[in-house]
Amino acid sequence: MEPTKTIQETEAEIIENFSMFDEWLDKYEYLIELGKNLESYPESEKTEEKLIKGCQSRVWLDDNFEDGRLWFKADSDAIITKGIISLLISVYNGRTPQEILSSDFSFIEKIGLKENLSPTRANGLVSMIETIRRRAAENV
Repeated sequence: MEPTKTIQETEAEIIENFSMFDEWLDKYEYLIELGKNLESYPESEKTEEKLIKGCQSRVWLDDNFEDGRLWFKADSDAIITKGIISLLISVYNGRTPQEILSSDFSFIEKIGLKENLSPTRANGLVSMIETIRRRAAENV
């Protein structure tokens, strides 16, 4: 089903949701909850080709290009990382490659996510974003 909100509206909603929490511990809990909402990812599809390189945790990302839109599914073996990929999917799932490529991913900075992750998790976040952008570029 096509997204009902624009990327900008979805990002604004995420920024607002994160602003409800004063402490980063609460924001991490929120991320963990987001990860629990991810569609189940079959063990048989957790293959080497679907692993995102550059993540300390194991993160699998699969995409399907259908009717001009990219549909993502993902999983991770780490709960916070699973929340991070879930957050990204909530913004970019069902978007056209052009929409994804024109996005600046600035909501990540606006919620302070990258600065509040360990260096290895921050690198993993960058790898996730680069992978989503690359998959979009492959389908333009």
